[in-house]
Amino acid sequence: MSEIELSAGVIDYTDTGEDGGGGAGKDVVVLVHGLGFDESVWDAVVEELRGDFRVLVPVLPIGSHRRPMRPEADLSAHGVAAILAEFLERLDLHDVTLVQNDAGTAQLLVGVRDERVGRLVLTSCEALDNYPPGIQGRTLHAASRVPGGLFLLLQSFRVPFLVRMRTSLGGMAKRPIPYALVRRWYRPLLTRSAIRRDLAVFCRSTEKDTYLKAAEKLREFDRPALVAWGAEDRMMPAATGRRLAELLPRGRYVEIPGAGTLVQLDNPGALCAELGAFIRETPIGEGPVGEAG
Repeated sequence: MSEIELSAGVIDYTDTGEDGGGGAGKDVVVLVHGLGFDESVWDAVVEELRGDFRVLVPVLPIGSHRRPMRPEADLSAHGVAAILAEFLERLDLHDVTLVQNDAGTAQLLVGVRDERVGRLVLTSCEALDNYPPGIQGRTLHAASRVPGGLFLLLQSFRVPFLVRMRTSLGGMAKRPIPYALVRRWYRPLLTRSAIRRDLAVFCRSTEKDTYLKAAEKLREFDRPALVAWGAEDRMMPAATGRRLAELLPRGRYVEIPGAGTLVQLDNPGALCAELGAFIRETPIGEGPVGEAG
């Protein structure tokens, strides 16, 4: 892991360009995780892409980060998007293929601070009026508004049976999630009040219409865009993904078979195949990639 100090605090990140994977002359891919996950949720994708691309995964302060942010940091959805934008700037990354899963963070850069984004990829994620998404999202946001509610909710992640339930993480993936990963992801939240504080701030300060408003700016995103949705995702309905692709002028919609919300865990091979083809077929600055939907 590497680290970088940003305005909000220090964040960790992985970079295949720094660990022997090479980087010079390669397209840059930045993978963005969702709430309660860290860089490890992308491990299989990083391993498959690293030979062809420079791949970076920042650990954003939305639950599984190991370092609490400064108390005054803006940790709303827009604030976390600003952290992502600053990360791209500080590492001087250009023409990035920005890949988002679960959270809607990457969408909030469009039309605001997207000058370093060459391609946008939205896999199953919060979007339009689907926020907070599913029973999992609604439960989390309700708990964050009750004193002690978030701490009590998080205790369920100590019990493998409860984690596997469809109303918990089990409902976000078609394949069973190894409990060792769950322990890794939720250890910071279970053991450090400052990390819970950061997540609570995010949940409480992100408005219900955040992504619906952001969608209007997607109409003006003139670069290649791919919407790659889990074909069996119930938390993030396929209809939402199709609507996103229709909004994006150069958007294309594909479904990842056998995958729920966590497409990178359920079917990393199919996702990587789509990502690789998308990047190769859409050189930065060239014409449309085809019709949406």
